Amino acid sequence: MASVLLAWIGKTDIKAASGDASVGEGPLAQALVDRDFNHVVLLNNYREEEAALVERWLKKKTKASLVVRQEKLSSPTHYADIYRAVTASVLWAVGEYGKKAKLTFHLSPGTPAMASIWIIVAKTRFEAELIESSKEAGVRTADVPFELAAEFIPEVIRRADEDLERLSGGLRPEEPKFGDILHRSDAMKRLVRRARQAAPYSAAILIEGESGTGKELLAAAIHKESPRQGVPLVTVNCGAIPKELVESLFFGHIKGAFTGADAAHAGYFEQAQGGTLFLDEVGELPLDGQVKLLRALQEKKVRPVGGKSDVAVDVRVIAATNRNLLDEVREGRFREDLYFRLAVLVLKVPPLREREGDVGLLLQRLLDKLNTDMAAQSGVHKKLSAGARNLLLRHPWPGNVRELEATLLRAFVWSKGSSIEESEAREALVGVPAAGPRQEVLGRPLGDGFKLADLLGDVARHYLARAMVEAQGNKTKAASLVGISNYQTLKNWLDKYGVAE
Repeated sequence: MASVLLAWIGKTDIKAASGDASVGEGPLAQALVDRDFNHVVLLNNYREEEAALVERWLKKKTKASLVVRQEKLSSPTHYADIYRAVTASVLWAVGEYGKKAKLTFHLSPGTPAMASIWIIVAKTRFEAELIESSKEAGVRTADVPFELAAEFIPEVIRRADEDLERLSGGLRPEEPKFGDILHRSDAMKRLVRRARQAAPYSAAILIEGESGTGKELLAAAIHKESPRQGVPLVTVNCGAIPKELVESLFFGHIKGAFTGADAAHAGYFEQAQGGTLFLDEVGELPLDGQVKLLRALQEKKVRPVGGKSDVAVDVRVIAATNRNLLDEVREGRFREDLYFRLAVLVLKVPPLREREGDVGLLLQRLLDKLNTDMAAQSGVHKKLSAGARNLLLRHPWPGNVRELEATLLRAFVWSKGSSIEESEAREALVGVPAAGPRQEVLGRPLGDGFKLADLLGDVARHYLARAMVEAQGNKTKAASLVGISNYQTLKNWLDKYGVAE
């Protein structure tokens, strides 16, 4: 039985064939080195000379026969054009190599739309193995946790963008410095774009955002992108500093400065010399500590406790807070002059509920990390069932990414088999501080499987069940409680939403 690989030629493959070492071997070469194929059929939407370059390069990597099919697409994201090109190429391969040929479709080269069509074709028309590859993860069989039917194709196309965009072209999004900030939402794209613009400068940055949104991760990415990246980032949790130790910790002390000072100690400013000082939860600093910090920022000098001379410091400051510092200024809890010293460039990290499309990406990244970190302990590679995934996608995540990570960890540990089921994911959400009723209904993230009909159904089931309990099963009374005109209409609602009578 002949084995046949079908794939688009991607931009990363062209770069790799051109000798760009930064992209590694590229997804096509990775697959051909990792697995044995008798035949390779490549679809090309680039210039013919670029395809020829890739073809010559790949022939050095494999003994398989190579065929390049030139395809003219109106756009590399036009689903109808891609579908026609893919089905024509698969039919050609089946006719050329036999109906019993073992087909493999490579998802990573090309655009997310191309990957989506490979999934649709494999699940609806041609039996084939789906593989994916990246510079970081290597080559692996793609885990597509749902079966397709014709009516679900539009939904799959949208979801495929979320799950596969990170692997398209074999690279993580926003490589290399912001690669840890996984995202596809417009809100996060704007944030990362602004952070990139800010990174080369030494101006102070204030990062605002709710708890658990990843402010420290953003600060680290900015530092790595800056000219100061050669010096380690020094992170300070301002909320954990006792009032009486502010000076010693920030500015250091000399030997004998106070009881217990048996040796000189460099403060945070000196530790960050030439680099970046990250002041996390800066709004928690006491007022007298704020005065001392302001002086150091204004004069770019610090004096160690017990010392007689100042030490010049060259430090870029990034501060973060989950408070509204302007409100704190108005209430007299934060110094106005320090606020304007820190808030030269302001970046606002959106809450997870406003990051349309990001929850699915984060779920996959976090689950992959759990499988890697806990492989030795669990001995089982776990995945999310479709029900569990949909439940987690619909959750409003008031605790943001931190809550998402903790919930997934609980579900991973408590789940019994290799698949985390919906009931197990629901149990993992127990104990998480519940959002208020308004936030629960109005704060759910759009995209990521959000369906207005499902939300309305959840609300209806909740109030119908409450009404039946409060009315002790009396349908006429229950109908009155929820504003339904008569017994029969209530019964229709109960049947429609599956609420027990």
